[in-house]
Amino acid sequence: MDMTFTGRGVQVTDQVRSMAEQKLAPLGRIEPRATTLELELINEHHPTVDGVKRVEGALRIPRKTFRATAEAQDLPTAIDRVRDKLERQLRDHHGKKKATQTKGAVGYADTITAEPEED
Repeated sequence: MDMTFTGRGVQVTDQVRSMAEQKLAPLGRIEPRATTLELELINEHHPTVDGVKRVEGALRIPRKTFRATAEAQDLPTAIDRVRDKLERQLRDHHGKKKATQTKGAVGYADTITAEPEED
C-alpha cells in the first residue's frame, strides 16, 4: 500500500511520517486490496493560538474510496482518530459483502427445495 503525505501549515518530518506509517499499517492487513492511502495534515489557526491539527485521509481500493477526517490538539491523536474511522468503514464494508451473499444463497435454496403439494 502506497502512502502519500501532504502538509498544509505543518512540516511533514521523517518522525511524523514513520509514526503515521506505523499507526496506519493495520489498515493494509484488514484490506489487502488497498492500493493507496493519502493523508493530508492541516494546521487550523482560528480556534486557538496554537491551532488545532486536522487530518484528512482517503483509502483507495479498486472501485471504492473510503474517506475520514479528524481534529485534535496534536497530530498523533488526530491520526489515531482517522485510523479508527477508516477501520470502522472497512469492517462495515466487509460485513455488507458477507450479509448480501448469505442472504441471497439462503433465499435461492428455499425456492429450489419447495415442492408443490398435490391432492
